[in-house]
Amino acid sequence: MDAYGHVNNARFLTLYEEARVAMMFVGGRAQGLTSFAEGVVIARHEVDYLRPVDYGAGAVRIELWVEEIRAARFTIGYELFDGDAVAGRARSVLVPYDLANGRPRRLDARERAFLDAYARPGGAAASPGGAAASPGGAAASPGGDR
Repeated sequence: MDAYGHVNNARFLTLYEEARVAMMFVGGRAQGLTSFAEGVVIARHEVDYLRPVDYGAGAVRIELWVEEIRAARFTIGYELFDGDAVAGRARSVLVPYDLANGRPRRLDARERAFLDAYARPGGAAASPGGAAASPGGAAASPGGDR
């Protein structure tokens, strides 16, 4: 919580991370894809704070999608909802990383297919089922453990 009783701006990044981890690691593992858990690093975050979120006001919802897939990086877009209002938008550029050799690596065909299923067609957030891509309908408490 910040001095004004709002969710701190750094907490927004944690909420985006939790949604991204659910998609890539939990969702990936459910489809037999474990390579993301072996190494992915963040190359860039870009965050727009559109309105404050009151601390303790209840759960927020994150929708996410894949905006771009390149040979050795991909971009995830997010929207953070407080009720029906969009309170924040963000993008993260992720790089598959070979931890053993200490260097970036290329996406393989299975990873690309998994990410393609979360592509953003026509400007709307999408998941493999065609609904808004909030992993498992994920809602998160912005205050974390209390």
